[in-house]
Amino acid sequence: MEVNERCDVYSFGVLTLEVIMGKHPGDLISSLSSSSSSSSSSSTSTADGILLKDVLDQRLPAPENQVAEQVVVVAKLAFACLQANPLSRPTMRQVAMKLSDDRRSHLQNEFHMITLGQLISTAQPLEYLPSILGLYVVLVFHFLLRLFSS
Repeated sequence: MEVNERCDVYSFGVLTLEVIMGKHPGDLISSLSSSSSSSSSSSTSTADGILLKDVLDQRLPAPENQVAEQVVVVAKLAFACLQANPLSRPTMRQVAMKLSDDRRSHLQNEFHMITLGQLISTAQPLEYLPSILGLYVVLVFHFLLRLFSS
């Protein structure tokens, strides 16, 4: 395995899922990646069967309104960072720009109906920009501040 900035992005995806799930996402990632290696339709059906609300930290109240929109954006980013092909992952600069984007995203579906499959299928690779290593710590704090300041 080649260690580069795309590995750093993968780590950010894992850390981000851990923050929003309240536990290490290893089992979820393994489940999704093992089903994707067996067949792409199996991966989609596995992810489509899991609701986002069910993987969020159950100790916290369910997000609503703008916070729900932000959780969806962050979850999409996390799954984009976990793409199997490192070249399909966004750079840390792209992640930072997306997190700093003040434009509101409107949910296509009601929050409680959003599946991981919908997040994964919309986690498209972003345009490649030069990477900035080490931003993930700052970005996690940024996410936590935005999530809990609302």
